[in-house]
Amino acid sequence: MTTTLIGNTPIRRCDFLSTLYCTNIFIKEEFHNLGMSAKDRPAFFMIQDAIERQRIQPGGTFVEASSGNTGLGITLIAKQLGYQAKIFVSKSCSQEKINTLLQAGAEIEICENSNGLHDFHSTQFHAQSYAATHPNAYFTNQYYNTQNIRAHYKTTGPEIWEQTAGKVTHFLSGVGTGGTISGVGRFLKEQRPDVCIWGVEPKGSILQHYLSHRRTPEKVVPFDAIEGIGRNFVPGSFDPQQVDHIFQVEQESTKAMARLYREKTGILSGFSSAALLASLACHREEMGFTPEHTVLLFFPDHGSRYVSKLYSDSADFQTATKTVIR
Repeated sequence: MTTTLIGNTPIRRCDFLSTLYCTNIFIKEEFHNLGMSAKDRPAFFMIQDAIERQRIQPGGTFVEASSGNTGLGITLIAKQLGYQAKIFVSKSCSQEKINTLLQAGAEIEICENSNGLHDFHSTQFHAQSYAATHPNAYFTNQYYNTQNIRAHYKTTGPEIWEQTAGKVTHFLSGVGTGGTISGVGRFLKEQRPDVCIWGVEPKGSILQHYLSHRRTPEKVVPFDAIEGIGRNFVPGSFDPQQVDHIFQVEQESTKAMARLYREKTGILSGFSSAALLASLACHREEMGFTPEHTVLLFFPDHGSRYVSKLYSDSADFQTATKTVIR
């Protein structure tokens, strides 16, 4: 497999955001990975680990519960190595992602939600059940697989440190499984203990509460639907020790910032990437950036996967897509 197509993604200084917030804002563009998302990193680590530990035999099926990106990474890598992929997605998954998964050769099953193993209707429950009842099937289980964190500790964190010449002062990432922020946060804090590791999640998600109180809220309410981030359970791949704060944003402000960013830059941001933009706009005073800061925004994927959800009302989205794909 050509592993050089995973990782070593570029960072780009965003002049629009840097000027707007009077600081130095860089974007880590993960859509340059093989499957056009950051999820290729843990997908490769989880598959490699399963094969090395002989948890699956040649020709077997890798199984995952995914909002689309991890599933695609697993499908592409598994196919190159001679394996199959069975991906369970929730009904909120964008049609663009489902089409891409099918084109890559994945077998798809659509479930009611992604609310964790305790919910019989969830992607996680169905994925675990499928792997347990079918021969030579392995559930990679990104929500509880330590390779999820390890992938970002071993690859993403060191890349960011090197690409910013050790000047990074703030790292912002959406929080879904928690693997990215936990792995990157652990590495960066080992290099620079005062670096700020900030997460972003939708309004109503429980991880902000868990980070502050180390317990889940007594009442769990539905959270704003921002594809790829937000949870009503605490994933095992979320390490709160590495995270300083989690900001919450609303779906509507996220959509508005996606469109504003496209208008100002000609670039389509993904849904969770737009949530980072919304966090900057909604929590500007709290963040307190100065001209000396170096802020790294982690854009995990690409806006072309959310045209129907974020940009379908615009006649110029095709032009913007051409701008962002290089």
